[in-house]
Amino acid sequence: MDSLHISFYVLALLVALALLFDFMNGFHDAANSIATVVSTGVLKPHHAVAFAAFFNLLALFVFHLKVAATIGKGIIDPVAVDHYVIFGALVGAIAWNLITWKFGIPSSSSHALIGGIVGAGLASSGPSVLGMSEILYIVAFIVLSPLLGFVLGGLLMVLVSWLFSRTRPLKVDKWFRRLQLVSAGLYSLGHGGNDAQKTIGIIWLLLIAARVPGAADAVPAWVVICCYVAIALGTMFGGWRIVKTMGQRITKLKPVGGFCAETGGALTLFLAAMLGIPVSTTHTITGAIVGVGSSRKFNAVRWGLAGNIVWAWILTIPASAAVAALGWWIGRLLF
Repeated sequence: MDSLHISFYVLALLVALALLFDFMNGFHDAANSIATVVSTGVLKPHHAVAFAAFFNLLALFVFHLKVAATIGKGIIDPVAVDHYVIFGALVGAIAWNLITWKFGIPSSSSHALIGGIVGAGLASSGPSVLGMSEILYIVAFIVLSPLLGFVLGGLLMVLVSWLFSRTRPLKVDKWFRRLQLVSAGLYSLGHGGNDAQKTIGIIWLLLIAARVPGAADAVPAWVVICCYVAIALGTMFGGWRIVKTMGQRITKLKPVGGFCAETGGALTLFLAAMLGIPVSTTHTITGAIVGVGSSRKFNAVRWGLAGNIVWAWILTIPASAAVAALGWWIGRLLF
């Protein structure tokens, strides 16, 4: 009887820890959704986070759970998963999020979680349990998602500049202040649809490992609802340190630039969600912002800062994997 009680409490603790990661994901990545709309003065900060949180939650009704399936059954063989692996993965991801938030670095919560799963899985069972084909897809999109955001953001900026070349700047500014609400809403929708599903996937993986009845067939509805609510609440609190980096330090943005960056980023996220690939919303919007800035002139982008961000991206998976391996070992001692 006691062991059953302990198992239940451990399961509840790990679900709570996963929802804490989801909340931190929204908190950490709020900048992705609102930085451009705040920095261009279209919305005040507190209005912007409420706006983004609403669209994060709305994604519950828009996207299929393809990204959750990749996280839940693609990265690591569910047979090799136990509560120690899940604990280690979450510890690695949460620790890396806290470190990068502290220093205002827009790193990827998604890749921190993926690195955490890989690191804990390696510590537990070795490389044979990893789904290398899925991991290679994800690694490929570490490069492709910011590149696609860069290309789409830059092309949209060039197209808009050409279409409105004979329109008075004040009139253009007025129109795109309104249109930026549409683009920010679409980006926040894509953010919720991609990032909430990563936590759905890891809780699903945990429930399958715990042999919860019916979990192997479909994700329980309560998991889906809790994860979307958690990420929306995290976005409501907002990570203001990263907003400044994303909104103005990489390049100076006006409403037209903000619209192009958000639209380019949103198109990338929608594509990834349809393909079931867990991409980084941070990488995507950063690439789009750089694309918009460089389409105006090359030196409009602070390439030194952009280079520092890229180094954070490169380090995310191995760093979170290393912490997750340590977390797996600590979990073995605790539980």
